[in-house]
Amino acid sequence: MANEIQKVKPIEEVRGALTKMQEQFKMALPKQIDPDKFIRVVMTALQQTPALVTANRQTLYAACMKAAQDGLLPDGREAALVMYGQDAAYIPMVSGILKKVRNSGELASITSQMVHKNDRFRFWIDIDGEHIDHEPLMFGDRGEAIGVYALAKTKDGAVYVEVMDKAQVMAVKGASRAKSGPWAGAFEHEMWRKTAIRRLSKRLPMSTDLEQVIRRDDELYDLEKPTQEPPAPVTKPKKLKKLIEEQAPETVVNVQTTIEPEKVEDGI
Repeated sequence: MANEIQKVKPIEEVRGALTKMQEQFKMALPKQIDPDKFIRVVMTALQQTPALVTANRQTLYAACMKAAQDGLLPDGREAALVMYGQDAAYIPMVSGILKKVRNSGELASITSQMVHKNDRFRFWIDIDGEHIDHEPLMFGDRGEAIGVYALAKTKDGAVYVEVMDKAQVMAVKGASRAKSGPWAGAFEHEMWRKTAIRRLSKRLPMSTDLEQVIRRDDELYDLEKPTQEPPAPVTKPKKLKKLIEEQAPETVVNVQTTIEPEKVEDGI
C-alpha cells in the first residue's frame, strides 16, 4: 500500500502545481484553447511517459509554459514533452508547426513528406525554379525511408524546396541530446519531416514568432559540433536564372541512387 502511495504522489504533486499555474496558462494560451483542456492534455502526456514526472520540476513546468505560449497542445501530434538527461523539454511537432504556419497567413502552403526506396521521386532545378515530382507507392511495400523533403509556396507564387537524404538526417540525429526521446519509436519519422522543415525555414519569409516555434528545441542539439558547417546561403528566386546559367542546366536526384551527404548545419 505504501508503495502505491509513493507512485501516485509525484504525479498528484505535478497536477496540483499545474492547477496553481492555471491563470498563467490562461494568459499565455490563445483564446480558443481552454486552460483546463491544456492541463488535461499535459496530464495525459505525463501518464503516457511516466519518466517525465521524475524530471527536474522547474524544467517540466517551463516546458509546459512554452507550449502554452506557442498555443500548441503537448499531445504528441502538435507538440511533445520529452526527456533529455534529468530535464524535460517541449518540442513542437510537424502538425503543430504547420498549424502555426497556416494561422500566420505568411505562406500559401507548406508540407513535408517522407521518401521511401520504392517511391518514384525526382528533384530538379531549372530556369523556372525548384521542382519536385513525388509519387509514393500506393500499394505494397514502400521500402525503407531514404529521404525527406519540405516544400513551401509563398503568396507571391515562389516555391522553396529542401531535400535531405538519410545520411543528412542521421547527422542531425547524431547531434541530438535526446536520441531516446522524439528520435525513437513512433516519433522518428516526425523528426525527419521536422528536420526538413527547419532547414527550409532558413529560406522562408516568416515572422520572428513563427521562427521561434520552429526552433524551440535548439537546446536539445549540440550546436557546437565540429562537424557542422555554416548555414547555406539563401538563393532568392530572382537570382535563380543567373545561378542556373553558371551551372549545369538540370540537377536530378533519383531515389534509387545514393545522394551525396552534407554535414549537419545548426543542429538541423
